[in-house]
Amino acid sequence: MPTIQASVTQLDHSASLGEVRGHQITIDRPEAKGGQDKGAMGGEALLMGLGGCFMSNLLAAIKTREAAVSDIAIALTATLADAPARFSAVKLAVSGNYADKAEMEKLVTIAERSCIVANTIKGAVKLSFEVV
Repeated sequence: MPTIQASVTQLDHSASLGEVRGHQITIDRPEAKGGQDKGAMGGEALLMGLGGCFMSNLLAAIKTREAAVSDIAIALTATLADAPARFSAVKLAVSGNYADKAEMEKLVTIAERSCIVANTIKGAVKLSFEVV
C-alpha cells in the first residue's frame, strides 16, 4: 500500500515544525494556553487540512467537468466536545460563483467522496457539507 511520510519536530518549549514533501507548517499554542502563538494549534491545522483536501478535490471536479464555478470559499465550523477533548462535528459551508445550485451540490458530493481527510474522520466526527 502507498504511504505518506511526514514529520513533526520540536522548535522550542511550545512550538513545533511539521514537514511533508518539503512544505512546512509551524504549530503552536496561543499565549493564553502557554504557547507563543507562532502558528495554528494542531486541531486548527487539522481543520485547514480538511478544508484544503476538500477544496483540491472540488477544484479538480470543477475542472474535469468544465463547470462554470469560480471564487470558491469554504467556512469550517467545528464543535468542541470534552472528555476527551475533540471535535464532535465539523460543518463545511461552501460558497462561490455558480449559476446552477444542483450542479454545485453534485460537485460538493463528488469532492466529499474523494477527500482523504473527510473519509478518514467520518467515523469519529459528524461531518456536514452545505452549499451556500
